[in-house]
Amino acid sequence: MKLPSSEIAFMFGEGEMRRNVRALVQYMLFLAVVVLVHAALFQVIMVQVEGQSHSWVTAVYWTLVTMSTLGFGDVVFHTDIGRLFSVSVLLSGVVLLLVVLPFTFIRFFYAPWLEAQVHLRAPRRLPTSVKDHVIISRYDEIASALIPRLEPEGIPYYVVEPDPAAAAQLVGQGVSVVTGEIDSRTTYDGLQVGQARLLLANREDTTNTNIALTVRESSPDVPIVGIVEQEDSTDILELSGCTHVLPLKQRLGEYLANRVSAGLGTADLLGSYDVLQIAEFSVRNGPLEGLAVRETRLRERTGLNIVGVWHRGRLQPAFPGTRLAADSIVVVVGLAEQLRALEELLETPPPSDAPIIVIGAGTVGEAATKALKAKGATVHVVERDPQLQSRLQTIADQVFVGDANDREVLREAGLEDAPSVLLSTNDDAVNVYLAVYCRRLKPDLRISSRITHDRNLEAIHRAGADFALSYSALGAEAVLSVIAGHPIVILGEGVDLFSMRLPARLENVRLADSGIGSKSGLSVVAVRQAGELVTQLHSDMLLRSGAELVMFGSVQQRRAFVEAF
Repeated sequence: MKLPSSEIAFMFGEGEMRRNVRALVQYMLFLAVVVLVHAALFQVIMVQVEGQSHSWVTAVYWTLVTMSTLGFGDVVFHTDIGRLFSVSVLLSGVVLLLVVLPFTFIRFFYAPWLEAQVHLRAPRRLPTSVKDHVIISRYDEIASALIPRLEPEGIPYYVVEPDPAAAAQLVGQGVSVVTGEIDSRTTYDGLQVGQARLLLANREDTTNTNIALTVRESSPDVPIVGIVEQEDSTDILELSGCTHVLPLKQRLGEYLANRVSAGLGTADLLGSYDVLQIAEFSVRNGPLEGLAVRETRLRERTGLNIVGVWHRGRLQPAFPGTRLAADSIVVVVGLAEQLRALEELLETPPPSDAPIIVIGAGTVGEAATKALKAKGATVHVVERDPQLQSRLQTIADQVFVGDANDREVLREAGLEDAPSVLLSTNDDAVNVYLAVYCRRLKPDLRISSRITHDRNLEAIHRAGADFALSYSALGAEAVLSVIAGHPIVILGEGVDLFSMRLPARLENVRLADSGIGSKSGLSVVAVRQAGELVTQLHSDMLLRSGAELVMFGSVQQRRAFVEAF
């Protein structure tokens, strides 16, 4: 067993470690005294009872051989007194050497050594050369979604983990971790917080408040992004020093409401990027239903670019021959005046009294209900907690108390007439189950669902959901938007609108010859060069040195672009 100097220094540097080693040394001294006492008694019995004479080396040798139960038999007693003494030495050896000594060694030496190894797997400080990094206060579902998005940008990150064992486990998973107490200024000084790009406080509201106050002692300028569970905590986090406060669950409900209401009006604005605006609209019962993308002539008629088509929960590339089905949701990018031209082109469906059903009215469901009511929709809420009924009746048209897996409850809520249902319970397994159930009861129903963990995304789509948005993806995109300095744009799971510097390999190359789409799957929606954002792209456009590409696609496609170019 090797003991590197750093591990030895750590073991003897901690007060408890020193006490443990002291106890081990004391036990070894006690054991040596027992051996010497037995050796002395051996000499007395051998001389006075047995009539034999042996050296002290032989006496110690016999004592150790007997206590360890080896019993070579080369030195033995012949009298009953000598044999009784041998039995007592043997029993003391079984207890002291075979039972107590291994336990003592493991408890006071081997366990501290293992703990020292665990502690040293995750560093407690970063080199002073580290800068422009992102500090994440906890490795949770948001961090697990954010880290894969930071890596293609070349942005270093470090997760704070107070438990050394958990930190060592994260290191084994390839996560960059620094161990330290989250409410200690020493931890953040060691993290070089003054040189950090951003700190993400993604723990409980009370803990996030403490983190912000502690960090402000070390750095008054570093941007702090705080995640809040309760919207009422927003002001407290801002007063504590958070630069940006994100009520993610409320935002999640609002974004899901946008997806549920697709088709209630013309186009739903998802967000903006510089002067570009991103929107989506349903083609159901509209003039574009059944047409191929090339047949819509949308670019010629409005100037907008169709960058993707949602179909059954999947964002498909908008190829010229892509057919727009009744359940398709089209994503377009363009300028504000071009979106106004789209609204004139699309036919606004007549108002309908058919309700939108929201199942589960926690924080997310309540936010979605309010957003849907603001759009003029009729909203029926299904909630099994009767204590929430009085509060929900103030924001929804009708509230039905009961289990959503009860067909009679859904029938009373208006499932037969409802065009859409929103699954907003905080249990992924329940949402998957309800997606299967609602799809079977009404095949043409538009189902949108929230998801907490990204790993359940495939399951919810297989269950029949048309659209799903996860809490973790929303949090990751929100943090990236703060880093990039533009408003948050949520297009869907793993799909983003982002900009990248033109690689050297693509300088002075025509857009049609770049191979960006064929090699990565990304869609170029705009190019910024010579100080101008060009949104009307054509195949002969020459990509100049220093240009910035605004592209649309998934995280995987983004990685493919980096690898290819």
